[in-house]
Amino acid sequence: MSKQVSPRDRFITIYGRKPVLEALEDLELRVDKVVLAEGARGEIIHEITEAAADRAVPVKRASAQRVKLLAGNGRHDQGVVADVVARGMRPLEDALADPARAPRRMLLLDGLTTPANVGMVLRSATAAGIDGIILPHRGVANLDPLVVKASAGVAFHAPILRAPDAGTAAESLIEAGYPLYSLDSHGEQELFRAEFPERAVFVLGSETAGLSRTVAELIAERIRIPMCAGLESLNVSAAASVVCYELLRREYSRNH
Repeated sequence: MSKQVSPRDRFITIYGRKPVLEALEDLELRVDKVVLAEGARGEIIHEITEAAADRAVPVKRASAQRVKLLAGNGRHDQGVVADVVARGMRPLEDALADPARAPRRMLLLDGLTTPANVGMVLRSATAAGIDGIILPHRGVANLDPLVVKASAGVAFHAPILRAPDAGTAAESLIEAGYPLYSLDSHGEQELFRAEFPERAVFVLGSETAGLSRTVAELIAERIRIPMCAGLESLNVSAAASVVCYELLRREYSRNH
């Protein structure tokens, strides 16, 4: 019997009246359900219920406190939350279960708490064809409307892999045979000269704190991006783009 997947590994929960209405109006998205606070009223609430009815999306009422809890954000939920099916999202352990079909190149986010950075990493990695972006449930910005907005909606379709935390994910990856590479301005190898195996994971750490200790101890090699004009490093989302497109460039070179 297959293991039941947690809703947190299937849905992106969004909040706010406008984001929920926009999700319901986007026919490419599948909305699982909408939850409204008992006191939520007004024209846009009516539009939300009408749009949900048109698509046969269940609408439930709950206490305002319950809606705040579901949103995970007490200030901006506006009495509305919705669960949107993320078609590319699944648990990391499921992705690694079958070695023959497991992702080849992945990113692991460790300590990225700025929603804009997480969203932009999702966008650039997906655009570059990265097979998986590992987003831990703890220690990384929540998948919320801020991340979705920064990703320009790509978060709903990105190949997101969920794990409890970065340390647990790193250990699972090592056990599955993936070497971990970190980005470091003092790295031993230059990105454009380094050789990588067919399956590899690139770890993106916090700009302020770097990698967590557990993950840092498991890194196989530190990789640096060449910098000019005396600069030491790039913003983490920009660095992710450089890595992802260097991997794509190599793929193109092999196939053309």
